[in-house]
Amino acid sequence: MRWDRLFDDLEAQASAEWEAERAALASESERVRLSRVTLRDRLLLLREVTAHVRADLTAGSGIEGPVIAVGADWLAVERVPSSVSIVPFSAVVSLRMPHADLLRSAAGRAGGALRDRLDLGFVVRDLARRRVPVLAELIPGTVVTGTVDRAGADHFDLAVHDLDTARHPSAVSGYRMIPFAAVTQLVVAADDAGL
Repeated sequence: MRWDRLFDDLEAQASAEWEAERAALASESERVRLSRVTLRDRLLLLREVTAHVRADLTAGSGIEGPVIAVGADWLAVERVPSSVSIVPFSAVVSLRMPHADLLRSAAGRAGGALRDRLDLGFVVRDLARRRVPVLAELIPGTVVTGTVDRAGADHFDLAVHDLDTARHPSAVSGYRMIPFAAVTQLVVAADDAGL
C-alpha cells in the first residue's frame, strides 16, 4: 500500500513536470511564430474583418476608419466623408483598435491576392494614369493638392492645383517632385480610389 502511494506520487510529479515542459514549449513556439508575423500580415487580417482603426501618422495627424486595402508597403483607410487615405507603412507611428481586433490580427498570415503585393509606386502610377486629383500630406505636415503627372520608382511629380479644379495648364500654380519617403498620406475621393 505504501508502494502504491509512492508510485502514485512519482507518477503525479512526472505528469506535472511533463505538463510544465509542454506549456514552456508551447509558449516558446508561440513566441517564435509571433516573431515572424509582420505588420503587413496583421493589417491583411484586419482588412478581412474590415476592422476600424485609428492611425497616428508621422506628420502628427491621424486618420480613422476601416482598413479597406493593404499592399506591399501601404494601407488604405476609408474616411468620412467618402474619401480614402493611402498611407505608406513608413508613415504610421501607431495603430489603435479594439483589443479583440488587436488579438485577432496576431493570428498569422492572410491574403495572397495580387493586389496585396502591389507597392505604393504601383498605386501612384495608377492615380497618374487615371488623372485622379489627390491631397498629399507630407512629413513636416505640409499639405499640397493636385494631380500626379508621372510616378517613378521612388517619387512622383505633382501638378499643384485646387482639388475642385480640373488639371488644366491655367489652373496649375506649380509643380513638385515628391519622394515617396516624404508622403504621410494620399487622400483621394472614394469613387476615385480604385481599391
